[in-house]
Amino acid sequence: MSDPTIELRPFGSLGAANHGWLDAHHHFSFADYRDPARDQWGALRVWNDDAIAPKSGFPPHPHRDMEIITYVRKGAISHRDSLGNEGRTGAGDVQVMSAGTGIQHAEFNLEDEECRLFQIWILPDARGAAPSWGTRPFPRDDRAGAFVPLASGLPGDEAALRINARARVLGAMVRAGGSVTHATGPERHLYLVPATGRVRIAATEGGAQVEAGARDGVAITGTGAITVTALEDAELVLVDAS
Repeated sequence: MSDPTIELRPFGSLGAANHGWLDAHHHFSFADYRDPARDQWGALRVWNDDAIAPKSGFPPHPHRDMEIITYVRKGAISHRDSLGNEGRTGAGDVQVMSAGTGIQHAEFNLEDEECRLFQIWILPDARGAAPSWGTRPFPRDDRAGAFVPLASGLPGDEAALRINARARVLGAMVRAGGSVTHATGPERHLYLVPATGRVRIAATEGGAQVEAGARDGVAITGTGAITVTALEDAELVLVDAS
């Protein structure tokens, strides 16, 4: 592949569905939203930007053969599943559910405030893995000025929650004027969303660059590296998938 190509997907161009208790925006085709040009990005199948009203949520429903990563931006989400797992994941923290051969779960906002989250689905490397669930805190201060693996199926990321895919979900906190860099290569698909703030994404060796605001998507392929410069204090979430 050539030097990285960088495509801005503005928040206003995303699919959307407001169900009252759930205000959802879809970076990729999902439910009733269909866009053949945005069915997936490599192994990244879903990136939903959800706002869930207090005391509401998703009743029990099944999944299989999907790695589902939830990044909580505000408030908290509470999980219960058919394996007997229960847990609460608060703002800045992450949960992972490997659906594998099949799992049923429910997700509710039991808090008195709105919950805002990114839910990310990644296709597993192979079907039929054992289902599992886990959550852990990732303090925002620990991500200051650097991309930190939050969920990963790649070697060397033992501190991250494990997924069954050659992919990583990374997070970074960048002060205005600061920057972070991430290398990419052939067959990789990067997708970046600023949870907050405005940033400039550029090929490190020059060439393509775009500016993105909060909740915009940025799709990146190619060989080399990208540099993300914060034009405002920014909270970044990046998926690096095959």
